Order: sequence, then C-alpha cells, then structure tokens
Amino acid sequence: MASRSADLQVEGLVKRFGEVMALDGVSLEIASGELLTILGPSGSGKTTLLKVVAGFETPDAGTVRVDGRDITALPPARRDIGMVFQNYALFPHLTVERNVAFPLEMRNVARPEIERRVAEALGLVELGSYGKRLPRQLSGGQQQRVALARAIVFNPRLLLLDEPFGALDRKLRETMQLEVRRLQRRLGLTTIFITHDQEEALVLSDRIAVMNKGAIQQVASTTEIYERPANDFVADFVGESNIFHGTVTEVGSVTLESGRRLLIAHSAPVGTRVGVLMRPERFGQGVNSFNGEVKEAVYLGSSLKLRVACDDGLELIVRQPVRGPLPATGSRVSIAIERESIHVF
Repeated sequence: MASRSADLQVEGLVKRFGEVMALDGVSLEIASGELLTILGPSGSGKTTLLKVVAGFETPDAGTVRVDGRDITALPPARRDIGMVFQNYALFPHLTVERNVAFPLEMRNVARPEIERRVAEALGLVELGSYGKRLPRQLSGGQQQRVALARAIVFNPRLLLLDEPFGALDRKLRETMQLEVRRLQRRLGLTTIFITHDQEEALVLSDRIAVMNKGAIQQVASTTEIYERPANDFVADFVGESNIFHGTVTEVGSVTLESGRRLLIAHSAPVGTRVGVLMRPERFGQGVNSFNGEVKEAVYLGSSLKLRVACDDGLELIVRQPVRGPLPATGSRVSIAIERESIHVF
C-alpha cells in the first residue's frame, strides 16, 4: 500500500461551545510521516481539535492546512483523512470485507480494485481470513483492527485516532499499541493519536503535545516531555512526580518553601522563582540526602514504591529496585538524589 503522507499545520484554532473555550488559539505543525500524540485530561480539548482537523467541527478562528493547502472549509469527505473512533463505528449488518470496502465504494473505485485493496488492508491488520464474518462475530481487538483497515484502505493523507483502545483490556491495549506503531511506520502515514493515558503516549509517539483547558502546554519528544517538562501541569500529568516550589538563593541552589535547600545543576539567576521536579525512580546516590519515615510501601514486582515523610517536612514518593523485604511502615530510611537528576522549570 503506497503512502502519500502529508504534513499538517494548524494555526490559531479557536472553538467555543457557549461559555466553554474548547480550543484557545491552538497551533501545531506535524511533519509528514510523524506520529504525534495529543495527551491531556478529559475536557482538555483533544477531541475537539481532532474533529476540527477532520472537518466535523468548524473553528471560530484559525486555519487547517495540509501540505500548505487550506482545508479549513472543506467537508470531511473531501479531506482524504482516515479516522478511527473508540467505539469502532462499524456497520453491524455488513461483513468485515464490506465494512472495509465502504470508503472505496463511496469513491466509486472499480470493483476489482476494491477487492485488491480490501484484501491488502485486511492482510496488514492480520485479518485476511475474517472477511466474511460480521462485526458481532469478532472480539473487541479484532473489531478495532477492522476499523483500522477501513481507515487506511483508501490510502489517506492523514490518519486520526481518537482514544481507539479505551474499551480494550490492558494486555490487548498494549498489543494494539505496538501494532498501530508498526503499521504506521510501515506505511509512513502522518498520524494524530488522541489519548489521556500517559504510558500509551510514551509508547507510541515521535512527539507528544500536552493539552489542558484548550491550550497546548508543551510539544516535545517523549524523552523531553518526561525528563524536562515545561511547567507544573506537564510535570504532574506525565508520570509520577515529586513537585515543589522555591527560590534560587544562590547559583546552583534552591531554597524550597519548606525551608529545605537543594543543590541543583541549573544556572537560574538568584531570586528566580522556580518549580523543582524529582522523579521517584531517580533516587539513589547523591548530594541531596533525606531522612524520614516510611508511611506506605507497595511491592510492584520489579520495584518498590515508598511514600516517605521526611524529617524536614517534605513528603516524597520513591521507587527503588527490589533488593530485599518490603520496608515496614514506620521504619526509618535514608534516600538521596544527584543534582543532575533534579529538573528545574
């Protein structure tokens, strides 16, 4: 299946629903062949953004361009965009083959070409022998693969996926994540993936755009989003976090609101108000040491998660490799972190 993947630019998108500002001046650029995940909580504007790109919603302001061409006013059927929904949206009375063939029939493609393309698409999603079945005869994961085949069968320029695995159990969801990534890379298809699941975003993406309250908070690679979040919201939403605030009191040192002094590898000017992020798994050896009492200990198989009440008033979430028995609640521990492992924003 040949790719005719396109780049996408959205600029200054605004969309209101009554008093609710669903999109507040959203701008994004997605390169040809890239998989961008839009990550955010419910109500952050993710699905509204996807619907504007697909043509199901008209923005109050702003433009959508594909390969430089303004498509803001085009109806959905003329945008050449494939879409996969969480509820699959399959026709229950049509076979798998007929479901996948539907976009081609709407485009008046010749019957021999339809048959060839449907067989190819079903082969790509590993459902080549399921063509005569009805949707009700398939599992949830198989139905989602049919929806994916239908979205790519007409060789779209963009693929949009709106929380497509939300109804699947965890193990199947993880399998489908890897399959979508494999398929997207094989086809080189420009893809926007919507999710509120941070792990899903980290597994799938070339880049992640984090949204909140209708606005983009940060767009960056998966590594940068996790290691160097731009603000409190991103730091707190992506991964487990220990977030504190303070003031740079001397070069390489932050005094937190609790009075605790931390040594940091950051050259913010003295007097700067900053946020400080310490990821739970970054604790080990280091120049910043903490003593405290275990308030909670959880065994996670490959690691232990501890909630530690420190003597200086801080409360920390710490992950450690399993090296022995689970620490007892109330036991004393010493933990530390290097200055380079503390992110300042």
